[in-house]
Amino acid sequence: MRAVIVLALTLACGACGAVTSASNSMFGGGGPARGQAGFVTGFLGAAVADEPRAALAARDVLSAGGTAADAAVALGFTLSVTLPSRASLGGGGACLAYAADRKSINEGVPEAVLFTPIAPSGFGGDRPAAVPMLARGLYLLHARYGRLPFEGLVVPAEQMARFGTPAPRALIRDLALVSGPLLADPAARAVFSQNGVPLTEGQSLLQPDLAGTLTQLRVGGVGDLYTGVLARRIVQASPLAGGPITLADLNAALPRLAPALVLPYQRDKVAFLPPPADGGLAAAAAFGLLQRDPSAYGPAAARSLAVAERWRMGGVDAQSLLASATPPSAALPPLPASTSFVTLDREGNAVACALSMDNLFGTGRMLSGVGILLAASPSAVPPPLYAAALAWNENIRAFRAAVSGSGQNGAGMAVAVGMLNTLSTGQPMPTPVPDPGRANVITCPRYLPGENSVCAWANDPREFGLAASGN
Repeated sequence: MRAVIVLALTLACGACGAVTSASNSMFGGGGPARGQAGFVTGFLGAAVADEPRAALAARDVLSAGGTAADAAVALGFTLSVTLPSRASLGGGGACLAYAADRKSINEGVPEAVLFTPIAPSGFGGDRPAAVPMLARGLYLLHARYGRLPFEGLVVPAEQMARFGTPAPRALIRDLALVSGPLLADPAARAVFSQNGVPLTEGQSLLQPDLAGTLTQLRVGGVGDLYTGVLARRIVQASPLAGGPITLADLNAALPRLAPALVLPYQRDKVAFLPPPADGGLAAAAAFGLLQRDPSAYGPAAARSLAVAERWRMGGVDAQSLLASATPPSAALPPLPASTSFVTLDREGNAVACALSMDNLFGTGRMLSGVGILLAASPSAVPPPLYAAALAWNENIRAFRAAVSGSGQNGAGMAVAVGMLNTLSTGQPMPTPVPDPGRANVITCPRYLPGENSVCAWANDPREFGLAASGN
């Protein structure tokens, strides 16, 4: 009898902490469990990306109770399937992450997660490749700010690769630009064409080798790509895909955390990606000038590129460049394409990321049997401007806006203008950012968390992306 009483009390106490929106189905509550779409009722947050299915995958994670970082991880992996021209597992990028709670791992201050592609120790091949960084970068972001199990965040991408997904418009546009040299590679031709003819929008994009790699990442962990069976496959296949990449290169390919570059804006602060994601530096340089003169687009664009170029020359730190007069510029060369996204959860946590392959489709060659396109080595091509920014109020520990940018040499200016326009109007994109830049935006002008929070989001109207949320 005593055991029965203890069991009854245990069950009763266990029910005391139950969340009404997601009761334990074991007792007939009827609601989805955490980790299942529909767990969250009401406002979910939002995800904005350059490719719709990736944004929807992130939205489903938010619906399942995931954080903004969980959504960003699922979004990044999905882009490696739906937009590998700009975001393959063989590439990399950089993210800004913000957790609103002052008790969070970074005490309510945004920080950068940097996983930009790096050159291997050796140099060889006619199209030198970079060491893959995306998977480890997303894993570090999740380790710091995630809530749902990491392996579950790989599943949407894995299923799309295995069962196929309609080829998206953004990918087909990129494919049209480089289909000749890309389809000269047998492994790439098997994925991106039908009978040697480039895929068209809506045709099935099947990637069985990539599906197998994603399965191995889900089951064996991200480390397998850098130290295990997958790593050895990459080493073996890399000489024909732009390598060689050695096991030592993969072992040493580690992402890192860094403080963001921070500028004031009225009562708020704005964080920008720091170098080597120097698109954030470019954006900060333009933003500072535009605060003083919002109409000075020409001078701001020139300063943006000049500051980034001066940092790439070496010998000067980012903060000194932001405080200095505009350095003389010989103009950056045309820079590679990138893609970007932003995520926000209902608790006010946010992530803003930029990803790239350092060239459309990287080296244009796929690792045979692995299904991964390798990014071009930064030793062979100039790196892109990885640009993103995030605004928050330090006193009330609340999110205000996040902007990510792309558009080659215009990425930094896109983030600067996108952020300033959003902060000054309270709208996510009152006007498009200057060409060739593109932006994705989320804003909560009354802050989040907050009793009177009102949030809005927008993808660039000139692109093929999606701003996804739900109630």
